[in-house]
Amino acid sequence: MFSLKDIEIAQQAEMRNIKEVAEKVGLKPSDIEQYGDFKAKIKLPIKKSTKTKEKLILVTAINPTPAGEGKSTVTVGLGDAFSLLDKKVMIALREPSLGPVMGMKGGATGGGYSQVVPMEDINLHFTGDMHALTTANNTLAALIDNHIYQGNSLDIDQRRIIWKRVLDINDRALRHVVIGLGGISQGIPREDGFDITVASELMAVLCLAQNVADLKRRIGNIVIGYTTKRKPVTVDQLGVTGAIALLLKDAIKPNLVQTLAHTPAIIHGGPFANIAHGCNSVLATQTALKLADYTITEAGFGADLGAEKFLDIKTPVLGKSPDTIVIVATVRALKMHGGVKKEDLKQENVEALKNGYVNLSRHINNMKQYNVPVVVAINQFVSDTETELQCLQKLCADEGTKAIVANVWAKGGAGALELAKEVVNSCEQVSEFAPLYSAEDEIKVKVEKIVTKIYGGTKVEYGTKAKRQLKQFAELGWNHLPVCMAKTQYSLSDDAKKLGAPTDFTIHVREFVPKLGAQFIVALTGNVLTMPGLPKIPAANGMDLSDEGKISGLY
Repeated sequence: MFSLKDIEIAQQAEMRNIKEVAEKVGLKPSDIEQYGDFKAKIKLPIKKSTKTKEKLILVTAINPTPAGEGKSTVTVGLGDAFSLLDKKVMIALREPSLGPVMGMKGGATGGGYSQVVPMEDINLHFTGDMHALTTANNTLAALIDNHIYQGNSLDIDQRRIIWKRVLDINDRALRHVVIGLGGISQGIPREDGFDITVASELMAVLCLAQNVADLKRRIGNIVIGYTTKRKPVTVDQLGVTGAIALLLKDAIKPNLVQTLAHTPAIIHGGPFANIAHGCNSVLATQTALKLADYTITEAGFGADLGAEKFLDIKTPVLGKSPDTIVIVATVRALKMHGGVKKEDLKQENVEALKNGYVNLSRHINNMKQYNVPVVVAINQFVSDTETELQCLQKLCADEGTKAIVANVWAKGGAGALELAKEVVNSCEQVSEFAPLYSAEDEIKVKVEKIVTKIYGGTKVEYGTKAKRQLKQFAELGWNHLPVCMAKTQYSLSDDAKKLGAPTDFTIHVREFVPKLGAQFIVALTGNVLTMPGLPKIPAANGMDLSDEGKISGLY
């Protein structure tokens, strides 16, 4: 069993027709649009089932390491465990981006016997949402340049256009480009650049919109640049809001698939958590809440990024706070946070585990600040020793947090039954959600609260451009929007090499990017990039397609 790869396990699965999966949560064939036998779009709007409890479980994790944490795997396994307990459950995940699929991180469909399927389709082109977002983004870019070429009646300053083109693949060569070369008929030459599609503001807009009207409102509010008098220019002013919305008419509908155990799963929206807000769509989560008693969702990367953004950016729009937060940790990853090299992780090392526990401890205490019950899921690996597992459970217990070992990669839902029972009990606790900052706090105050209360830093340094922008945004009335921190995922600081739980450090904000459609301000810290690069040996090098059409090398 352990010799099988994730893709081999997925390819051996016997999937049910998506209509059967939809019926589990009360969806009729007329409520879905099928994309073949195993995928479907859910038609909007969805009517709420009168019997749903609307319990929301947020799965997050420690800071990721090359040792692996398995947040999505635990999310899927936990959902299957709920099904085994005869609970009406739905899973809500983000869509994978081709960037990490072809690059280094891999796909986002779980692993082992805790996967969503069809994993090949989901990790590749799926239902075309990423292509629709890429096309919509680049259509807007083309319309901006055409407006300038055709006379520029809006007086757009071509030096101050902030709308970039995008591509759903890691391509460092496109980070900074010059367009419009080749003569007057080719357009107006200017500097430009590409982001990865999942960093596009349209991705955030799609994931935060509550319906088509809200989608159009948000698209219209997007600031694409500034005039020569430094006044913001919006998509509405450009007159193309309807056209951009039209390109997203199908992408706004949540996607329905299933786990290996046939638990219904919605996969919709895919913003990265290190450069965007890291949560699946509000519509996906709302749909699951309407259809199931328990909705299990996740936020990208560690709790310092994805969970903080879920709680401070998505929750106010969703109108529902989590009933329980599950933090995923592994013995392996904590030993790496404790100073152990990757090649030595299979050796028992309790001292390193204790040293690395500070990372998990910081995340536990951070999540408790929101006044939501917290449960730790210890994602078990084959090399974990009983001594190490017991040690980690005791470390958590000493801080008043229950930690449950889950063996979901090998056993699927059966490996998370104890965890599921604890989460069910946790969801019944009475709590009153407390956001990290007030909506009325100024941008600077919000940044400093995130840095000091979540990251554990002592102060924030603002670059010259960032200081100028703080003043400008206050004048424009943008000073009270939520803040989306763009920061390395590997550390609580903005230095990827500082593992564990660093203290007495400074976060460096070099620039802010206004996202008026998404209704938040992005703070770019350290050297984080919105267009990643490929590793020396990309995952793509190991992929293939047989003459019979069988895919290999995806993970």
